[in-house]
Amino acid sequence: MKYLFEIWIAYRYLRSRREEGFISIVSLFSFLGITLGVATIIIVMSVMNGFREEMLHRILGLNGHASINLYSDINPKDISNLTSLILSIDEVKYSLPTIQSTVMASSESFSTGVRLKGLKIEDISKRKILNESLTQKGLQELAKKNRVLLGDKLSKKLRINVGDSVTLIAPTGIDTPFGSAPNVRSYVVADIFNIGMYEYDSSVIFMKLDETRELLGVNKNFIGMLEVFYENPDNAEKNTSLLNNIINEESLLNLSAVPWTKKFEQFFSALKVERNVMFIILTLIILVAAFNVISSMIMLVKDKESGISILRTIGISRFAIMRIFIMVGSFIGILGTILGCVLGLVFSKNIEKIQRTVEYLIGEELFAAEIYFLSNLPSKIDYNEVCWLVIFSLLLSFLATIYPALRASSIDPAKVLRHG
Repeated sequence: MKYLFEIWIAYRYLRSRREEGFISIVSLFSFLGITLGVATIIIVMSVMNGFREEMLHRILGLNGHASINLYSDINPKDISNLTSLILSIDEVKYSLPTIQSTVMASSESFSTGVRLKGLKIEDISKRKILNESLTQKGLQELAKKNRVLLGDKLSKKLRINVGDSVTLIAPTGIDTPFGSAPNVRSYVVADIFNIGMYEYDSSVIFMKLDETRELLGVNKNFIGMLEVFYENPDNAEKNTSLLNNIINEESLLNLSAVPWTKKFEQFFSALKVERNVMFIILTLIILVAAFNVISSMIMLVKDKESGISILRTIGISRFAIMRIFIMVGSFIGILGTILGCVLGLVFSKNIEKIQRTVEYLIGEELFAAEIYFLSNLPSKIDYNEVCWLVIFSLLLSFLATIYPALRASSIDPAKVLRHG
């Protein structure tokens, strides 16, 4: 029963009266600060989680989970032995031969440097991100002679479409009495892909493996790289270490495999650092709101000194007074955290719709693929993070009430009533 009385008193102290307007405004800003802080952290962390996962999904969908660079004069028999060793590991799904090079792509209206990637036709279906972005007849068209696949951003740069011609210029390829000369060949665009990753959509061309060899002027058995795909990309480091041990035991050409975690280490490390820094900066919003709770509570205690004194004289203990003011501050923290959590989750769930709506209203692109790598704004809510954030916000709100509550409980009722 006594706790119900304390809750009722705390509720009365939270209610605004005209003469307490300033205190109520400070309390309102404290509440809004906590709400805004919690919501902002959830939204930003969800977007950064989504960005990392989407980048990882697309990068690993196009590139091997581990790669082995091969020498230009390697014996085809050695490549066959190496492939057998790779496939002997249980976690390995498949190993795909690849050739990569830099060439010039030219149309009637534009020229640009691009990354050429040579693949076997049957291997494209194993790269799901690429395969899913093609039309039904894309692979059928690519199987024809002198056909290539272009990214949609690159096709817009070159101002060409499916069925149009594009000229590729390899820096070396034709041997002449005066040395090696550039190899210039014309190809038909078989299909246009849209992976949703600007780096690939704007600067990569896919071609059949044998035609890539012809353009680059290398021998018919040449393979530049073996890309290894595992059942679980998260185990890439462990499996690649096992693969390297097997290669070393066989003393095979002094080759070594590099896992994706090493190949893209700098990029994902930078994302992690940026994410942690953003979390620290945004946490300051909640911290400032907590200081607002302290200041509003101190002012409330000062304003309610006579009321506290009366409560003390009718038998309310110091601990009861403490609990009342802890409840007042905690109400602000709890309500602010709950509302912030709800807003953050709603925004995170509908971030793409919100993005499109804002872009439609202002008539400008908010999330430029040239800057942010991806063409959409991804979001992934980590509910463990949300739980820890809620606990942190509630704990901070509770700690902010302790000093004002102690101050309220230490008021001497005789002194206040004598001078009041």
